[in-house]
Amino acid sequence: MNAPATRRFKRGTNALHLTPAERAAVGKLHARSEVPRSSQAMFDPPSTRLDPVALLEAQAESRVPELVPIRYGRMLVSPFTFYRGAAAIMASDLAATPDSGLIVQACGDAHLANFGAFGSPERSLVFDINDFDETAPGPWEWDVKRLVTSLEIAGVANGHKADERRQTLLAAARAYRETTRQFATMGNLDVWYAHLDLTQEFARLSKSKAQKLLPKAQKNLDKARTRDSMQAMEKFTELVDGRRRIISAPPLIIPLNDLAEKWGVPTDVVQNEMRSVLRGYRRTLQTDRRHLLSQFEYMDMALKVVGVGSVGTRAWMMLLSGRDDGDPLFLQAKQAQESVLEPYAGRSEFTNAGQRVVAGQRLMQASSDIFLGWHRISSPVDGVARDYYVRQLRDWKASADVDNMDPARLHLYGRMCAWTLAKAHARSGDRIALAAYLGSGSAFDEAIADFAVAYSEQNAKDYAALQQAVKDGRIEARVGL
Repeated sequence: MNAPATRRFKRGTNALHLTPAERAAVGKLHARSEVPRSSQAMFDPPSTRLDPVALLEAQAESRVPELVPIRYGRMLVSPFTFYRGAAAIMASDLAATPDSGLIVQACGDAHLANFGAFGSPERSLVFDINDFDETAPGPWEWDVKRLVTSLEIAGVANGHKADERRQTLLAAARAYRETTRQFATMGNLDVWYAHLDLTQEFARLSKSKAQKLLPKAQKNLDKARTRDSMQAMEKFTELVDGRRRIISAPPLIIPLNDLAEKWGVPTDVVQNEMRSVLRGYRRTLQTDRRHLLSQFEYMDMALKVVGVGSVGTRAWMMLLSGRDDGDPLFLQAKQAQESVLEPYAGRSEFTNAGQRVVAGQRLMQASSDIFLGWHRISSPVDGVARDYYVRQLRDWKASADVDNMDPARLHLYGRMCAWTLAKAHARSGDRIALAAYLGSGSAFDEAIADFAVAYSEQNAKDYAALQQAVKDGRIEARVGL
């Protein structure tokens, strides 16, 4: 089995110094002639297509072995949860599809569940992409196709009719196209500051035909404001001899002291190593945030299973204390590895994969976590150096209940995600060339919708292949965790 040839994509700045007319010509005349918009519908997997289960097994080689079955178990819940964990499979497939040659900072895993609300540094609720593990420079098409396909998979899972799903797909593609065209008319700073303020969106929603969706959405956002470090402390910690400790709930949460005993390493050695990690990570922060972090004292740490696709990579939750026990800060240090895009788009310019994630997040997000940073950690157990990025564990985070969305909610949510993705691409790529390529008609919308339907069918086949692999005993899955 041969993978598609690697292509090296870089965000160039030279084209951005052409005139707007010259940049538009790049998209309308050159890119369209090379890759007609109708060709974006194409998905014709070759006979040499990589085995999807083999791709997942290859990813498992660098993960914690005892956690990999949990990953497979979570992917087996539904075709949508499988899709969440199948970014590497889709990246392999997308690399063989037409692309216009217009490069952006791609998310790499832009499905519905990787968008959501969180608190900005100014303490307002904003909506944006919230997962950047796979971010890398690459074709904008790869993100759009992954997003719109996730809408089709979710619609099928939720029992939406074919015509309802089609309208949702077309609306999302149209929202991406029209938003990109709007950004193409704006100045650079206006694009940079653009963001989706949920308070404003709710005010707009209350005056529209979709106002019936407002009460449930407002309830979810009110709940999001309670999801902070204080709530995490109440959920994940207990007092032990007058000191806060993270609870043990294996295999999903394993405190550092328990791990030290399991590894046969003195607890104080591991604890000192973690304090050095904080010191190293602190140096990647801006000076004011470095000062703020220095006012918190390290208390405890635990290995925590997170997500679907991320299960098996090492994710640590760190408890710090501020002025007293009622002033906690929870940070998450999440292992960063090679992006699933890199085998096809070229290696990252960053030697630290954590820095790759942070740089991509800061470029794509309108408002990023104030504690976002990175570090490389050498394990006190096996001596292997691994890259991590660090952020707050909970900061007013809210995600949509994709599994229970009716057609109207999925339609609206898809448009919000598409607007957000267009904003992220406009910040990093040539929005004028891209807008000219997309055009004012519906050719692009129809093509992307066609692709989404075709790839949803492929995803269902790959999901069945994973089910069969478990049934045959090729891989082990642990469900219900």
